[in-house]
Formats: sequence, C-alpha cells, structure tokens
Amino acid sequence: MTDVSDLDLSAVPLFPLPNVVLFPRAVLPLHIFEQRYRHMTADALAGDRLVAMALLRNGWEKSYYSRPAIEPVVCVGKILSHEQLPDGKYNFLLQGLLRARVMHEIADENLPYRVAQLQRLEHVPALEIDLEEHRARMAELFGKGRLAATGPAQQFTKILTTHLPTGDVADLVAFTFIDDVALKQSLLAEPDVKTRVARTVDALAKMASAMQPNMYARAAGNPSLN
Repeated sequence: MTDVSDLDLSAVPLFPLPNVVLFPRAVLPLHIFEQRYRHMTADALAGDRLVAMALLRNGWEKSYYSRPAIEPVVCVGKILSHEQLPDGKYNFLLQGLLRARVMHEIADENLPYRVAQLQRLEHVPALEIDLEEHRARMAELFGKGRLAATGPAQQFTKILTTHLPTGDVADLVAFTFIDDVALKQSLLAEPDVKTRVARTVDALAKMASAMQPNMYARAAGNPSLN
C-alpha cells in the first residue's frame, strides 16, 4: 500500500454515496457517470489520485444534487487503475488508505464537486498478542461451517496465515462480509483497534450462523481483495 505518513489531506475530493463504506486496504470498483464526478476523477488523476469516500446520512434524497449531510468519518482512498470510456465516463479501482475526519468543507465555486480538509483519525493501538483470540475465531469461522464454502473465506484463510495485522484483516472482513451499512460506518469510525476487531468478529459470527445455503453465491461475489 501507499505510504500514508505524509499524505496531504488539506483538500481532498469527497465522493458521497448512500450505501458504500470503504475501509483501509479494501479495493472498491467504481463506475463514474455524473458529470461532477467525472470532473472530480479527472482532477484526482491529474493530481495525487486521492478520493475520500463518505457515507450520506439519512434524508440525503432531498438534497442529493447540492450538499446533503455526510458522516464525519471517511475513508481516504487512492485510485489504483482507471479507464475512461468513449462517452467520458470512468471506471476505476479505489484502494482505501486511511480513516480520516472531516474538519471542514472548502467552498470553491469553480468546482462542481465537494472538497474537504481532513485529519487522520488517530487509533488506540492494540498488541497482536491481545488480538490472538479474535484472529483464531476468524480462522475457525472461515475454516469450517457455512462461511467456509464461500470464495472470500478461502482468501481470508490464506490472509490469516500471513503477517497482516489483525486490525487490517478485520477491516477487510467488515468491507467484504458485513451488509449493515450503519454498522460498517460505526466500525470505520471506531478508533480503538481491539474494540473494532471484537465487534467485527462478533458480527461475522452472527452472519455465519444466519447464512442459508443460497447465500453462498452472494457472499462469493463480493469485491476481490488486494
């Protein structure tokens, strides 16, 4: 992943959507068709390729084409690859880099999209030894039972054998498996790594116990991980 220690967060384009929560390390495919977001994409590609995914708050429908309210914690991502279609639309892959808080939006009449000054969300770190139980529980859930039949479960079984920090694994799990958008946003906004991991594993266990056989194909169709 990109080194996030020196990213300039003083003016980052915002891409608000109603049902999408991006997490660090996860890769999100996006199709850009609105003119204002084509402009945003072109500007991002000409610059540092950063875009912050923001979740629209309830009631966004009334003011979608202006400035509907968004959740204050966003995920800053970087465009990994892109293609511009003949009609001017874009497809691109956005990889989450870090959690950030919206400090304030920057008014610029020359831009049709929203831009904000962001501040990196500081974490309450956790030692890997304190997360071993949760990591083992994830391995158990992915290794047997209803989740084991899904394509992502096989990927996560391999990921859990690597040195990727458990907090990062939990972020990928939340992005891939959790459907509850409000829960995903609360996990994105949770600064305490141990709490975040525990809540993610609990949600995964509940989802696994509720899965029906016909849900296997749906789970296997989630975006691939990087």
